Amino acid sequence: MNAGKLIVAGTPVGNLEDMTQRAKKALEEADFILAEDTRRSIKLLNHYAIGKKELISFSQQKERQKTDGIIERIRQGEIACIVSDAGMPCVSDPGSFIVNECYNNDIKVDVIPGPSAFVLAYAASGFSGSFIFEGFIGRDKKFRRFLRKNIEESRHIIFYESPYRLKKVLTDIKAILGERDVFIAREMTKMHQEFFRGSVSDAIAHFNGEVKGEITVIIKGS
Repeated sequence: MNAGKLIVAGTPVGNLEDMTQRAKKALEEADFILAEDTRRSIKLLNHYAIGKKELISFSQQKERQKTDGIIERIRQGEIACIVSDAGMPCVSDPGSFIVNECYNNDIKVDVIPGPSAFVLAYAASGFSGSFIFEGFIGRDKKFRRFLRKNIEESRHIIFYESPYRLKKVLTDIKAILGERDVFIAREMTKMHQEFFRGSVSDAIAHFNGEVKGEITVIIKGS
């Protein structure tokens, strides 16, 4: 096993006060940080007075082209810490590819738990039982095709959605799945946090105007 390692660190989904002590320590000790969005990560580092760190932009588009060089640095004994914009890396965010490459190169991987939006939403929903998590499903025809494929799905379906498409998504859910109960979490842990639980028709009426913020949707199982 090489001396260096990759640390996968969860960061707050919104409220910066949700940062764990272990995640803060990992950022302090890392030789460099892989950041989905360096601008967001700088705000986090400044908030906790971590000091100047080498930040490498590591978005979904850049992950594959940068991984080889990063793997080599870790093999030389450096510690890398990967963070996403919010929540846990590798969960609908960059990270899975380089984690896999670390295993392929006999490099140690550690993980520091932190919030994940879909887990927070499920805990707040009051729903119980099994669920499936789909991340960002896709738009229009792809989304409707997914719904038709899962008409008989008994598990709750959790996914992320754009606020600009929420009303259209809810309309598609009603048209294809019928009058299901839904739970919608908006801007979780932030000042304007909102939880909605009710029928899909009520949700369409409730979110009829302009919608802002990060959205997590749960469709109750059939």
